[in-house]
Amino acid sequence: MGFEKSVIKTMGKRQSIRNYDTKEITETDYKLISDFISNEENLFPPFGKTGGIQVVQVTNNVTDKGIKLGTYGFIKNPRAYLVGSTENNKYSLVEFGYAFHKVVLYLTELEIGTCWMGGTFNRKSFEKEITLHEGHFIPCATPLGYAKDKQRLFDKTLRKVVKADNKKSWDKLFYDGSFEMTLTKEKADYLEVPIEMVRIGPSASNKQPWRLVLSEDRVTCHFYIEHTPNYNKLGYNMQLLDMGIAMCQFDLACKELDVEGKWAIDDPNLELLNEHTEYIYSWSVK
Repeated sequence: MGFEKSVIKTMGKRQSIRNYDTKEITETDYKLISDFISNEENLFPPFGKTGGIQVVQVTNNVTDKGIKLGTYGFIKNPRAYLVGSTENNKYSLVEFGYAFHKVVLYLTELEIGTCWMGGTFNRKSFEKEITLHEGHFIPCATPLGYAKDKQRLFDKTLRKVVKADNKKSWDKLFYDGSFEMTLTKEKADYLEVPIEMVRIGPSASNKQPWRLVLSEDRVTCHFYIEHTPNYNKLGYNMQLLDMGIAMCQFDLACKELDVEGKWAIDDPNLELLNEHTEYIYSWSVK
């Protein structure tokens, strides 16, 4: 069981929901979510380093075990939380970001609202609620629920404050052959839509740390991260999750368009954009 609708359209309409209706999530939807996250084929990311993803139901911010999860900033009336865990290393975090975002997109298709939370929740409370494997930690969670019909004014205001609707343009993110020349939509050819899906994807504080270099022969797309200086203050690099999101957006768009490709860690050793830039992975057409 997987996506029933165009995932590209779903990516276009996904947004962070912070204000939820008090209506409970239906048993039908809970079963769909459970079936999706329990099917390894749905979550298995390109390099196979996925962690765990679980659903925690809440009533008035208290779980079935009586654990108070708290209210987080502008999150109002969550009906449940999606909680993930993985190891704290580079590729585990990238892969986890891929898997977690795939679930977020599936929830969006079901019209269940989500909002990525990385640094604004009490990890210890969540750790008591889920099955946490040895060596794993919780990098992120998202509230779940149906969006209120009319998003409250502060929700729209908050989107402006965090610049949620302001995405960087292609010439700030994507490059042609090397970091010396920027990539245009016209020159992206058959990868225009998958690359555009990377551009519109969510990221921590909307920093959009991904930088892509499309090879001159248009066969390979190299993914780099441009680290935001002094951003890693939580004991793990949250922006590696963003790279997993970029991988997921690109990968699912390619699959929908029947563009077959494969992922590899094969550094082309290009001259980097700056000292904050690091190679992560590459996608090549089959």
